[in-house]
Amino acid sequence: MKLRSFPLGILAIILLIVVTGCHRPAPAVQPDDDSQFTVYPLHGKIVSSNSATGEVTIDHQAIPGFMEAMTMPYKLRDPGIIGELHPGDVVNADVMVPKNPAGDVVVDHFVVVGQAKPDYKPAVQYHVPESGDKVPDFRLTNEDGRSIHLDQFRGKALLITFIYTRCPLPDFCPRVTHNFAAIEKSLAANPSLYAKTHLLCASFDSGHDTPARLKAYGEEYMGSEAPKAFSHWDFAVATQEKLKPMAEWFDVGLTNEPDGTISHTLSTTLIGPDGKVVQFYNGNDWTPEQVLSDLAKLYPQGKTKG
Repeated sequence: MKLRSFPLGILAIILLIVVTGCHRPAPAVQPDDDSQFTVYPLHGKIVSSNSATGEVTIDHQAIPGFMEAMTMPYKLRDPGIIGELHPGDVVNADVMVPKNPAGDVVVDHFVVVGQAKPDYKPAVQYHVPESGDKVPDFRLTNEDGRSIHLDQFRGKALLITFIYTRCPLPDFCPRVTHNFAAIEKSLAANPSLYAKTHLLCASFDSGHDTPARLKAYGEEYMGSEAPKAFSHWDFAVATQEKLKPMAEWFDVGLTNEPDGTISHTLSTTLIGPDGKVVQFYNGNDWTPEQVLSDLAKLYPQGKTKG
């Protein structure tokens, strides 16, 4: 079992960094809206840190579609967290490439996934779902105000993701929910697979996402099919007390921002009819076609011909 570790005192490290190798003048102010960036996943290892300059050097793997593998220094947006990043730490992050050519490349959602310093104990340890992991029977309240729990979907493949209806970033919750809508439409056209599957969008915003709000949000994506689709696709929310262990198990990092929004990671999991993880889809770069392919492998007799 893998553990995903966030530094002490926060649920997620959200950093902005600027590339310093070109010796530019002072970097331009970056937009606060994440939709102004193209996102690429980074995976690498901390090589060194410099508290005087607030920089860390990272040896990272190739970033498909953006750059080859290399080692380079990055400046931390918050130099105060430099003590939380240790040489040898394995890290994941989102490389944010501005759509405005005049902007600087930055890195967001910077997380430690492998610790080099054995005596460092993070405040929260996140479980990364792996194939074969038995999923706990988490409970939520759905769009009809009914209590539901994950074990009730045993016997079917359950696709679960995490969203909140006020999410302002097109490439985050709206993108994932659009993907679910595409999957729902494809499954509805295949009665065999439709009968063996269920979709669930779980909100982590218990203060705002009431059953009525979740139903209205779902209808925006279901359109005229909403009355029928809700029997196959639930929108539900956990209480704040029950949310914490659920978010940690599904690797959902959450931070409440001063403006009322919620910074979060993206997590989507395909659970088999036996209640065990089939596939974990991290981030937002997975596609409906990928999920449908995994479902077809799970239920080969349900594949659509032609």
